[in-house]
Amino acid sequence: VQLQAFGGGLVQVGGSLRLSCADSRRTSSNNGVGWFRQAPGKDREFVAGISWNGGSTTYVDSVKGRFTISRDRSKNTVYLQMDSLKPEDTAVYYCAAARGSFASTQRSSYMYWGPGTLVTVSS
Repeated sequence: VQLQAFGGGLVQVGGSLRLSCADSRRTSSNNGVGWFRQAPGKDREFVAGISWNGGSTTYVDSVKGRFTISRDRSKNTVYLQMDSLKPEDTAVYYCAAARGSFASTQRSSYMYWGPGTLVTVSS
């Protein structure tokens, strides 16, 4: 499985970005997918996850109501729509495929990680 996250950039407070996680080898369609982020000097943290069919989603409390995860199975792509961005959302964002069909909040439950994409929210 090869995952690639892209779509990051510089945005002002209150702005929006949409990140994409593409599976170039089309082998993660039966896996849950998660988004994580890592800010400078901090541990990588779970942000959002989605089940293999998109029927189940989960979010960290700090992004609930602002971020939306979705997936398009026909395109083998998972999206993270980020609205009402805050400076504390600044981080490198990573996507990863879960070991099973559902997403987990635990980093150890993910087996394939793609290169991250930097999101910077300026105040």
